Amino acid sequence: MKIILSSLLSFCLLTTLLFGQSSERPENKKDKTEGLFVTVGHSGIILTSSDGTSWTQRTSGTSMSLRGVTYGNGMFVTVGDRGTILTSSNGISWTQRTSGTSDYLYGVTYGNGLFVSVGSKGTILTSSNGNSWTQRTSGTSEYLQGVTYGNGLFVSVGDDGILTSSDGTTWTQQRNTGTSEVLIGITYGNGLFVSVGYPSIILTSSNGTSWTQQRTSVTSYYLDRVIYGNGLFVSVGEEGIILTSSDGTSWTKRTSGTTKYLFRVTYGNGLLVTVGEEGIILTSSDGISWNRRTSGTSETLSGITYSQ
Repeated sequence: MKIILSSLLSFCLLTTLLFGQSSERPENKKDKTEGLFVTVGHSGIILTSSDGTSWTQRTSGTSMSLRGVTYGNGMFVTVGDRGTILTSSNGISWTQRTSGTSDYLYGVTYGNGLFVSVGSKGTILTSSNGNSWTQRTSGTSEYLQGVTYGNGLFVSVGDDGILTSSDGTTWTQQRNTGTSEVLIGITYGNGLFVSVGYPSIILTSSNGTSWTQQRTSVTSYYLDRVIYGNGLFVSVGEEGIILTSSDGTSWTKRTSGTTKYLFRVTYGNGLLVTVGEEGIILTSSDGISWNRRTSGTSETLSGITYSQ
């Protein structure tokens, strides 16, 4: 009898060690959020990729052109023409939300627990959950093209310069920008805000208030967007232009292998990905060498983000 009981106890202990531990590991893996690239564009096109190389088209449920996309608080949010806003928890199934505006939305970001979208006629919308949106007073009727969050500050750029806000609700126009040119893209990284625009304008700021124009002779093309990732600022734009900088001051032109207009760029999982005209997608692990990927669409791609 003792032998039988001893054998049963040994069996139970062995079972617990083998199956108890192994059943916990798959559970942990299941709870772990997998990174995903999501790009959006004209005619409501949405593509997703786990590696930046192979892309799958998703159903957006809209024919409106989508201009920007971001990820935050477990949710993708994309914005576009005539106040279009879509949300998704997985990048696959999308739900249309009521924005409360018919103005075009060009940029969206997430920071400090808040989604902020900007667009035409000085439109600024905010949301804590991506579902319900509130219109804010920007103080301008000019187009706002881009928005980012960094160092406790939201910064938006556009046709009338630069706006800043600590809470996404109250906005202040910054006059000390050193330029009257149109600004399109804005990012924050390594303690620095960097904004780019037309024609080949680059501005930098450590606080979002005082800005310095960085002179660059490497291009005269329009710069559309800029991102910071892997220790590098990367800006893209007209005629396939790609510029990189480690400090936001000195910029180097890279060979993209295309003359297509590049509208957006992002960084995730060790990879830089830029998208643009006629469905073009380029990827790079270092910002120097770029490879073209098959998107499966000829629609222009005008926004991209990565969930992590």
